[in-house]
Amino acid sequence: MVKNGQKKSSSGKIVKSILITQPRPDSEKSPYFELAKKYDVQLDFHPFIRVEGVVSRDFRKQKIDIAGYSAVIFTSRNAIDHFFRICEEMKVSVSQDTKYFCIAEAVALYLQKFILYRKRKVFYGADGTNKSLFDVINKHKDNEKFLYPCSETQDNEITTWLKNNRCEYATPVLYRTVSNNVKDLLGGNEYDIICFFTPSGVKSLFENMPDFRQNGTKIGAFGSNTSKAVEDAGLHLDIKAPEPEAPSMVAALERYLKLVKE
Repeated sequence: MVKNGQKKSSSGKIVKSILITQPRPDSEKSPYFELAKKYDVQLDFHPFIRVEGVVSRDFRKQKIDIAGYSAVIFTSRNAIDHFFRICEEMKVSVSQDTKYFCIAEAVALYLQKFILYRKRKVFYGADGTNKSLFDVINKHKDNEKFLYPCSETQDNEITTWLKNNRCEYATPVLYRTVSNNVKDLLGGNEYDIICFFTPSGVKSLFENMPDFRQNGTKIGAFGSNTSKAVEDAGLHLDIKAPEPEAPSMVAALERYLKLVKE
């Protein structure tokens, strides 16, 4: 019998603590906190990576004319932040007719920080996967020139699709990811679940702890590239998002906690 409402994994291990490798949400109304209360688990937030923007001087060396493109593909909030940052720094005026194609609804809604959402043409995939993004782009790709703002670790599946579908595109590198020092965090705590959101986060884990062994720790991953990075690192992937039944990491965690045995 499990005491205090704590949950056991299918292997019999009690789930008491979950590490989210992202910054703590600003709002106390975040669904993460509702999840922690509902399932009586401890949630720790600690970003494994930090993002550093490419300065305008280095961006100019890429010789990409932002104003010459009619559509932008966004796969993360970081990409949105740094796209509009570099536009502001370089005094680039983004056309009112620009189309935006986003990996998921949450990313699309984030555009509201920078544009009048309802007056622009914003599209997003149905379930947060690359395939659903491609389905949307495919309906509008004729006569469009695409910008895919990214870090140095761009999604090769997206660029391959654009190339195979004869789309005119450019991949401006607008930011870089740098590993944070999390040795003390990982050395002093044993988490039952660790959730990753980028391949760079998985890379940071092994840069900090080259000899890391899973030893029963459940691993969650958001996004197909992150899932691949987890598996390529030799780790077992237990919790995956987005999926039709779990469009967010919170939903994926809740589904997992529901399934574990009492």
